[in-house]
Amino acid sequence: MIKQSTYSLQQLADYIGAELEGDADLIINGLATLQMADEQELAFYTNSRYKNYLSTTAAAGVLLNKSDRDKYQGNKLIIDDPYLAYAQLTELFIPKCINSGSIHKTAVIDNTALLGEGVTVGPYVVIESGCNIGKGSCIHSGCYIGANTHIGSNTTVYPKVTIYHNVIMGDNCIIHSSSVIGSDGFGFAPSKEGWQKIHQLGGVRIGNHVEIGASTTIDRGALEDTIIGDGVKIDNQVQIAHNVQIGEHTAIAASVAIAGSTAIGKRCTIAGAVGIVGHLSIVDDVHITAMTMITKSITAAGSYSSGVPMNTTREWRKNAVRFNQLDTIARQLKSIKK
Repeated sequence: MIKQSTYSLQQLADYIGAELEGDADLIINGLATLQMADEQELAFYTNSRYKNYLSTTAAAGVLLNKSDRDKYQGNKLIIDDPYLAYAQLTELFIPKCINSGSIHKTAVIDNTALLGEGVTVGPYVVIESGCNIGKGSCIHSGCYIGANTHIGSNTTVYPKVTIYHNVIMGDNCIIHSSSVIGSDGFGFAPSKEGWQKIHQLGGVRIGNHVEIGASTTIDRGALEDTIIGDGVKIDNQVQIAHNVQIGEHTAIAASVAIAGSTAIGKRCTIAGAVGIVGHLSIVDDVHITAMTMITKSITAAGSYSSGVPMNTTREWRKNAVRFNQLDTIARQLKSIKK
């Protein structure tokens, strides 16, 4: 489907493969929640907590599943997974790249750089020698693209992103503002005079359909490349150190820090503020809950947690004292058993 500003309900139903009940010609110009939608917007229903809004919503129509179809009497798109369908429809309503195919007069582009058909380059962008930008990609204002970096087709790089030299990025990626890709990893060798810098000679390889949040940093490898697999989703303010490898379709929430040379498997989910120490491995299909500290390799799929749940300060202080007494209590219990 060609992206446009409005769609009929029938067009939206066809796009996601939904069953339509209602006015097929009704025009939709956006998506919204049940509470906030108006008579030209499509809403979605996936959580029973919002059931009461089905009778009061002003939405032009609602996405819902088969078991809920009788709960709403207006125009509806019926599909097995309404939330997934909503996610698919959001792609139709995102703003297009402004001035598609234009090169701003203030951009500085080395004459050896290759730009594919329809590439957009915004104001004050710098593209160094040997770069290759694939067709249809959009480099927004103030970005820096280092020498010999390759960016695939239909990739969007938002304002003020810095991409160092020798970075390879695939197709259909999104890099949000102020992210830094390819900066030096934290490598130093101790000496009598202080710290000797280990210059980072590797690069960064990013697959297709990867999204990287705002102010996230991905360091280049020391000798081999840091690798981000196809379909990986990384939230804001995440630190990924040198030589980390992240498997396909893994999702990482905000404020996660991953130390160097750690390998993370496919389809993992890592919740916010998780810390992962270096030189370990995590298998496929692992879920790590928020604020967990991973200090050893994970060899079996499943959910993992650490940390102390919130409590009142009074109770937390009591429990903190008891935690420090656990070793003594364990030794006493062992002695009693003997």
